[in-house]
Amino acid sequence: MSTAEAIDAGSRLQGRVGDVDTADREAFDAFARARTPALLRFAHVLTGDPEKAADLVQDALERTVAAWPRVVRKDDPEGYVRRAIVHRNVSVWRRLRRETLVSDVPESSYVPTDPHDAALWATLAELPPRMRAVVVLRFYEDLGEAQTAAVMGCSVGTVKSTTSRALARLREKLSERQQEGTWTP
Repeated sequence: MSTAEAIDAGSRLQGRVGDVDTADREAFDAFARARTPALLRFAHVLTGDPEKAADLVQDALERTVAAWPRVVRKDDPEGYVRRAIVHRNVSVWRRLRRETLVSDVPESSYVPTDPHDAALWATLAELPPRMRAVVVLRFYEDLGEAQTAAVMGCSVGTVKSTTSRALARLREKLSERQQEGTWTP
């Protein structure tokens, strides 16, 4: 799904919510159009898959439009959507974890342009979803520990310890790849 399709999907959702008045619909539409590209980038980094990212953003926008008046009163609609994306990603991961794996690998639409980045992204994709979410929020989205904790719905201490464990695992994996000759810093 392209950015334009995601924005249009978010705009179409407005017609489904009867209890949101016209001013709220216009405010949500403006928010969705302005922030969807950034939300898609965030979800893409979180999942490593542009299609899954688009699905997560669309789902988060559906949930947001239904609660828009309440979300706007709390003065952080983007934080609400990010949190919905992170939580839905973990929920999907938990559900998929129970599925049976098949021997054939599906084709991927993502083609890395830089082998250095490809190795780094591949290593990041190997992290468990919660660790990956913390790393993405802290270092890709440049959120502080308190902001990350708010998005993740956990304590600041949990963010600190998860970040520490995630970075240690990334260093270990990248060191292994460096020794194998598949990654150079």
